[in-house]
Amino acid sequence: MSHTLYPLRKARLQRSELAVPASNPSMIDKAAEGPADYVFLDLEDAIAPSEKVQARKNTIQALNDIDWAAKGKTVSVRINGLDTHYMYRDVVDVMEQAGNRVHTLLVPKVGVTGDLYMVEAMVNQIEQAKGFTTRVGLEALIETALGMANVEAIAQFGGRLEALHFGVADFSASMRARTTNIGGLNPMYPGDQWHAAIARMVTACRAYGLRPIDGPFGDFSDPEGYKDGARRAAALGCEGKWAIHPSQVALANEVFSPPEAEVTKARRIIEALRAAEAQGKGAAQLDGRMIDAASEKMANNVLVVADAIAARG
Repeated sequence: MSHTLYPLRKARLQRSELAVPASNPSMIDKAAEGPADYVFLDLEDAIAPSEKVQARKNTIQALNDIDWAAKGKTVSVRINGLDTHYMYRDVVDVMEQAGNRVHTLLVPKVGVTGDLYMVEAMVNQIEQAKGFTTRVGLEALIETALGMANVEAIAQFGGRLEALHFGVADFSASMRARTTNIGGLNPMYPGDQWHAAIARMVTACRAYGLRPIDGPFGDFSDPEGYKDGARRAAALGCEGKWAIHPSQVALANEVFSPPEAEVTKARRIIEALRAAEAQGKGAAQLDGRMIDAASEKMANNVLVVADAIAARG
C-alpha cells in the first residue's frame, strides 16, 4: 500500500438519485415522500429559459419548507452551467436564502478545476456572510470530453468536492458519438460503449476519496435495460445511479443494495479472519476457498453499505 492515502471525504447513501425539475412543485413534494436516497432539484437541463427564475424560487421554498434530512434524504440542487448567466444567481439566491438547508450543489459540465474553484469561492463567502454553521458539499458532473480529459485533476480538487457523476447524454454529444441512446447499449458497439469512460471516472474517484455515481438511463419504459445498466455501473464500482422517473428509484435501490446472502457471507468472512487472527494466522479458509486481508476489505465494502441502509430504516 502506498504511503499516500486519500480517505473517503464524505460518506452518503446514494443508491438512487431522483432528478426532479424544480419548475414543478408537486413533483418536488412527491419526491420528498418517495423512496429515493438522494433528490436533486434541477435548475439546468430540465428547465426552459422562461422558467428558470420561478424554478429557482420553487427550489428555495422547497428547501426551507421540507425537512429533507428528517425524511432520510440528501437534497441537492443542480445549478446552471458556468457558461450561462443563470449560474451566479442560482448560487447566490439558493445559498443566501437556503444555504443552511441544502446538502450539496451539483455543478454541471465541469471541464477544469477552475470551474469548481469559482463555485466554492462563492459558497465560502456566502456561508461566512450569513453565519451558516452547516457546510454545503459540491458534486461535479463529468459530461464533456474536456471534463473526462481532466477527470483526475478534477478529482484531486480539495475543499467541498464529494462526488463525481457520469453524464452520459451530454458526454455522448461532446464526443460526437453516433448514438441518440441515453445510457443504453448501442447496437453499433460490441459491448458497453461507455465502459472505459465510467471506469476512468470511478478510478479517479476511488483514488482521491470521492463517491462515483452513474447518470441517467433515458428509456423509463425499459426497467430491465435500466437494471442492466445499473449492474454494469455497480460492477465497475459506482455507488448509485440517477433516476429520471420515479419508477426507476426502486430499481436503483435494488441493484445497489447488497443482497442478504452477500451480507451474510461478508460477515462470515470477517468472523473467519478474526478466528484465524486469534490463532496467529493471516489467512483462512471459508467454503473451500482461501480468504485474506483483501477479502476483508471487499467484505467491509459490502457491510458499510448494508449498515447505511439499515440506519436509514
